[in-house]
Amino acid sequence: MPALSLSVLARKGVCTALLGAALLSAAPAQARDGRNGALIGGAAAGVIGGLAVGALLNGAAPPPPPPPARRVYVEEEPIYVAPPRRGPICHYERRKVWLDEVEFTYRRVEVCE
Repeated sequence: MPALSLSVLARKGVCTALLGAALLSAAPAQARDGRNGALIGGAAAGVIGGLAVGALLNGAAPPPPPPPARRVYVEEEPIYVAPPRRGPICHYERRKVWLDEVEFTYRRVEVCE
């Protein structure tokens, strides 16, 4: 059982004292007191009882704090970077190739830059 703090014990003591005072002051009114005595006694008992119940209800421990929010780490998508080219860029072209002074033909020739 956890130990009670001083403030909790003080609250419980005050509530007990108020409850005891309410029970003692609520003694039945006698005929010799008249109507006013019964009204004052009943009003006093109601006020003291109301204070005691209010103190009991307000003395409850506060609810525990909500759990801390979970942190979510979002990993970014990787970005593709093409590696740099290390050699010349080559392509094929059709070029006219002379066979002799009159005749020629077309051939595919690789051209590198």
